[in-house]
Amino acid sequence: MEKSHFFANMSRLKLIFRWPLMRTVTPENVQEHSHQVATVAHMLAIIKNKKFGGNLDPYQVAVVALYHDASEVLTGDLPSPIKYHNEEIARAYKKIENIAEQSLISMLPEEFQEEFLPLIDHHKIPEDVAFIVKSADVVCGYIKAIEEIAAGNHEFEKAKKNIEKSLEKYQTEELRYFIDVFLPSFSLSFDEISQPL
Repeated sequence: MEKSHFFANMSRLKLIFRWPLMRTVTPENVQEHSHQVATVAHMLAIIKNKKFGGNLDPYQVAVVALYHDASEVLTGDLPSPIKYHNEEIARAYKKIENIAEQSLISMLPEEFQEEFLPLIDHHKIPEDVAFIVKSADVVCGYIKAIEEIAAGNHEFEKAKKNIEKSLEKYQTEELRYFIDVFLPSFSLSFDEISQPL
C-alpha cells in the first residue's frame, strides 16, 4: 500500500505562525486560522443562500476554506506588506504558492488527487466559492485585530485600519449582515458573551 505524507504536512500547519512581523498577545497559527475561516465562510454561504438568494454549497465553501492556506506548510506565511508590496512580487508569490499546492496534491495517493484539486489548487476553485472564502479570510484578520486591540496591543491599530480598507473590496450583503450581527460580540468579555441576549 502506498504511503502518503499529505496529512503529516497538514498537521504541521500548527507550526506556521501568522503575523510574523507583529507582536501578538495571543499567537495564532495557520491551522487554527483555517478552522476559523472555515466556520465564517460556511456561515457567509448560509447567509447568502437564506437571505440574499444565493445558491452556494456551504459545505464545499467550508472545506475549501479549511485548505485555503495549505500551501503555507511549504512556503511559510509571507506577511501581506511583503506579499502585496507590488504587482511583480504578488505574481511571483502566486506562482510559488501554486507550485506548493501542486506539490501537496502530488503527496496524496493518485486515486485521491482529483478530489483535492478543487480544494487546494486555487486555479480549480470556483470564483464564487473563492470570493466567499477570501471574504471570510479578511474578516478573520479583522477579528484578530479586534481581539489584539481589546487585549491592549496597540500594534494592531494600524493593521485594523488597513484591514477595514481591504474589507471594502468584499462588501456584499452577506458580509455586511455577518459584520452587523456577529462582529460586535468580539469586543466583549467572556462574561458579556455568555449571557443570554
